[in-house]
Amino acid sequence: MLPELFLKRMQEMLGDEYPAFLESYDKDRYQALRLNALKIRKDGRSAADGQAEHGSEADREVCAGLPWSLTMVPWAENGYYYDKEDQPGKHPYHEAGVYYIQEPSAMAPVGMLKVCPGEKVLDLCAAPGGKSTQIAAALKGQGLLVCNEIHPARAKILSENIERMGVRNACVTNETPAHLAEVFPEYFDRILVDAPCSGEGMFRKNDEACDQWSPENVKLCAERQQEILDCAAVMLRPGGRLVYSTCTFAPEENEEGMERFLQRHSEFQLLETTRLWPHKIQGEGHFAAVLTKNGSVPEDFESISAGGIQKGLPDKELQEWKAFCKEFLADDWFAKHAGSYIKFGENLYLIPENMPNLKGLKVLRPGLQVGEIKKDRFEPSHALALALSPEEVKQVYDLSSTDRLSRAFINGETFPAEGGKGWHLVCVDGFSLGWGKLAGNIMKNHYPKGLRKNL
Repeated sequence: MLPELFLKRMQEMLGDEYPAFLESYDKDRYQALRLNALKIRKDGRSAADGQAEHGSEADREVCAGLPWSLTMVPWAENGYYYDKEDQPGKHPYHEAGVYYIQEPSAMAPVGMLKVCPGEKVLDLCAAPGGKSTQIAAALKGQGLLVCNEIHPARAKILSENIERMGVRNACVTNETPAHLAEVFPEYFDRILVDAPCSGEGMFRKNDEACDQWSPENVKLCAERQQEILDCAAVMLRPGGRLVYSTCTFAPEENEEGMERFLQRHSEFQLLETTRLWPHKIQGEGHFAAVLTKNGSVPEDFESISAGGIQKGLPDKELQEWKAFCKEFLADDWFAKHAGSYIKFGENLYLIPENMPNLKGLKVLRPGLQVGEIKKDRFEPSHALALALSPEEVKQVYDLSSTDRLSRAFINGETFPAEGGKGWHLVCVDGFSLGWGKLAGNIMKNHYPKGLRKNL
């Protein structure tokens, strides 16, 4: 049952369109996924390659091996609808990071951000990670993505999704917007504020959002959104672009919220606003506004955080990792990625170029976790496996998504195999899935125990 006060307001807002809006709640919600352009298969093509023009037969063959019909989401690059009977969350491709299951309307704001490779981008309210991984794909592995989530449990889920999608240049933080603003004044080229909201656009998808709705909660959300926006304003460089989005219909959280923000911040201009209505599109409700900060910076401008640049480890502390690269990765891998490394405990991370100093920040993932340095050896991480393409590894063992063995591997099973001893990148249809270690014609399974599942 939809809240009565919500319905009364929507009728006043929509007028003649209100019956069509109300009718949309009797229809099934639309399901979609976004193919991961960062995921490179054995033949060198990405999971998103081979896209076809809308409506063509090739739509259904956009990702070899998927057993479903896919139809393009018109406003989202690499976004596709799938049928409600399909279960992409239970396919090996999901665990390999070939796609991210995402509500179709939620794909719209990142396109409006117009991210370019090499930029510094902040996703300020990032969990569970759909928009962050979308930004990462647009960055193409270049530049820096800071993904922040204030709630610890949700920040962990965000970090896991960054790992699953093979993102190399992301730093995941668990901070308040106010603290980040102290560390990153006028630092970012682009900022996304996908603000916590009253969730009216998710009523059809989420019964809990409907149960928790009240006019008082709308007001609380609107006040919190303004606080978050004020912090974002501090962190955006002159000439930078900010996209504010919500999944609610409430004007108090959307257009009126933009008006209040602009009254306080004369240094910003509103470029456009967009509303997605469930009775007009194949998706749920969404609002987005694009703002820009007045001014400009020189072409060679390089923003620096309050703590400066993060210092990396000296080469003498990387000998075990260097030896692993020489034995199991492509010959030029270590040289090509000779950027900075840092240690979190015994875990070694490859950090993005010009990574800001992390001192004083709650950081869950400061880049790509490559593995763990033990007493006399190096053990590669699952994150590294998911980020690698098969051509970057000397030993690859490829499984078929139609063979039970690919699902058995995700469930932690070992299997007989032939090949050189030591580490193998286990793949599914040419996409990296995890590590196996071959010894005595048995492929020992190194799929993380906490991620194992019976698909």
